[in-house]
Amino acid sequence: MKKIFIILLSVIFINSAFAAGSDGGSDSSPDTLYEDAVKLVKRAGKLEKKDKSDRAKKLYSQAFKKFEKAYGSDKKNPDILNYMGFTSRKVGKFEEAEKFYLKGLDINPKHNGINEYLGELYVQTNRIEKANERLEVLKNCDCEEYKELELIIKTRGVKIY
Repeated sequence: MKKIFIILLSVIFINSAFAAGSDGGSDSSPDTLYEDAVKLVKRAGKLEKKDKSDRAKKLYSQAFKKFEKAYGSDKKNPDILNYMGFTSRKVGKFEEAEKFYLKGLDINPKHNGINEYLGELYVQTNRIEKANERLEVLKNCDCEEYKELELIIKTRGVKIY
């Protein structure tokens, strides 16, 4: 009986050790890093809407690090570059953001998200003519990105969430 008890305890201990050693979903694959980073961006956006910009910026910075790691494994993904630009812009790194957006447009010049966000960056940095160029690219997409950028250009930098 004592041997059976020891065997059972050993099995439970070994299973617990394996469970503790597993990644439990914190995989560092590019897809998982990307998904985790997108969740951080969404949380940061909610904080921003509540005027908790310092906390939001911290989450944007954390998200950027995850996007950066994902980009290391997937350099042809314009969505990653879009978010790298977005998170950089949200923490005030406008030059860095512009580089990521432009790199993403090199991969996909018609990327709606990048064109919108690059246009927003141009509005933020008082380059309305360049923002209008991005709007022109989006003109025939019949998409939300066009409407949002158009509104931001018309209101010229008034914060719209």
